Amino acid sequence: MALQLNPPPASSSAASSCKFCDRVEKLFEHKLLTRGVLQRKECGPRFRLKVSSMQPPNAVSLETEGSAVQYLTSDGKSIGSQDLKSEITVMGSSKTDVTLSIIVVGASGELARSKIFPALFALFYEDHLTKDFTIFGYGRTVMSDDDLRSSISENLGCRVGNRGSCEDKMNQFLERCFYCTGQYSSEEHFLELDEKLKEKEVGMLSNRLYYLAVPPHLFVDAVRCSKRRASSNSGWTRVIVEKPFGQDLESSRKLTRDLNQYLKEDQIFRINHHLGEELFDNLLALRFSNLVFEALWSRNYVRNVQLIFSEDISTEGQGRGYEDYGVIRDVMQNHLIHLLALFAMETPVSLDAEDIRNEKVKVLRSISPPRLEDVVIGQHKGYREGNMLCRAFTDGPTVSEGSLTPTYAAATFFINNARWDGVPFMVIAGKGLHSKRAEIRVQFRHVPGNLYGRNAGADLWNATNELVLRVQPDEAIYLRINNKVPGLGKRLDRSNLNLLFGTRYPKEVPDAYERLLLDAIKGERRLFIRNDELEASWSIFTPLLKALKARKVQPELYPFGSEGPVGVHYLAAKYNILCSDFDEH
Repeated sequence: MALQLNPPPASSSAASSCKFCDRVEKLFEHKLLTRGVLQRKECGPRFRLKVSSMQPPNAVSLETEGSAVQYLTSDGKSIGSQDLKSEITVMGSSKTDVTLSIIVVGASGELARSKIFPALFALFYEDHLTKDFTIFGYGRTVMSDDDLRSSISENLGCRVGNRGSCEDKMNQFLERCFYCTGQYSSEEHFLELDEKLKEKEVGMLSNRLYYLAVPPHLFVDAVRCSKRRASSNSGWTRVIVEKPFGQDLESSRKLTRDLNQYLKEDQIFRINHHLGEELFDNLLALRFSNLVFEALWSRNYVRNVQLIFSEDISTEGQGRGYEDYGVIRDVMQNHLIHLLALFAMETPVSLDAEDIRNEKVKVLRSISPPRLEDVVIGQHKGYREGNMLCRAFTDGPTVSEGSLTPTYAAATFFINNARWDGVPFMVIAGKGLHSKRAEIRVQFRHVPGNLYGRNAGADLWNATNELVLRVQPDEAIYLRINNKVPGLGKRLDRSNLNLLFGTRYPKEVPDAYERLLLDAIKGERRLFIRNDELEASWSIFTPLLKALKARKVQPELYPFGSEGPVGVHYLAAKYNILCSDFDEH
């Protein structure tokens, strides 16, 4: 559809014409038309908008004094505004006319109190939120505004070095926080929320961001009620949903279909906070802004790739929910496979979200489901040392006796394309291990015809060059090289060329939730998972999960605080992968 805007007649004042032009340009500044082309014709101040998507679907008139709005179909025929499903909205003459409302659904839960509200405060403290914003907590727990403020204030904190005005900032932030009690399936209660929001938004274009910090089975009810009773009538409405996104391919498809009854895909932001860590952007920058690495990024030079995510804590406190999902669904499918796709993708057309996600999907669709013989699963046993006791996973109060849910999994994947054919990607995830660790390790092939053999003191197996991108425990990028030991001999040693981020950039790094919330507010989607990415990743893991369940595969037990199951070393040896030392830094 095209929208033709006819300005005031030539007899009107220049000020009137300028005012009209300014208001048209606000259409794009406020992103009320998300995709379009604004053309000013040379024959006069006539604007023509070629529109492929209009947001939002409700309206305020664009007309200024003496102007007229004419709607045209694609063939140039004029139609009346009544014939449109909704009017076009244009508001305001300045950015202060826009207000942002952030609604945290499930505000009394641990996720909201420990992560979401502190992240929002950090954004406010750093002046990343719009001047006019309001935060509403919504939940079933009966609370007052003051109760909510007291609950979340315990977890608020300021950046190191910026704490002089922290208390004042905290008070200003808490004054913007309110609470509404209601059921997640009650349209009537969401209507009450809408009325409270409108009291804060009066006279301004309102954008609304919902964060669903509730279990997945409540997503659809909350989305239905918010859509019907508490969506913005003048700005955009976006919804952040937390993982897990289903338990397998079919349940994920059903969740997507149910959400799409009320939301368009570009309104849905599927969040996985691990994708908001620095590793994502570091990986892109390292590969695509350094010629030396892009040239090596293929089967010709890379021997294997390891993606490792380990935690030194147990699953206690996650209860029945963790037994239903396990480490394969919780970490591998939701996080590591998307990091693998980012690592292995071809160069995108640009850094725009859709271009990056298009390339990721191609990689995911090229990965075959792993065979059972290429998978090791484990479950941690109990551990006691002195007065410290950690129960076995199956001793948890909400875990079924004899549960086969893995707390550790390692699997080898292969990408069936020209760049990565034959290169094993070993993905490892586990809880109850002896270190907290998140990293990508790239091991390169041996030097052909290496002049330095074992007789010169170098172990060719251990002398492999290795690139490591680490998030935890100490964020770093380092390259392992072979160098000669000083002296009269020819003995080689291995050394690291290090970039330690904490040393090079001592400023405190924003939390992943801060980055993801800010991106959702801006409409930036590259750190969020698109529906076809989700489907492609579930297509990889669903056959494996079904095979494990059908054959009732017993997880290998490993002591809490250990390196994990012994079987992972046999899997690594099968593909000539050198398992890294968990103690190295």
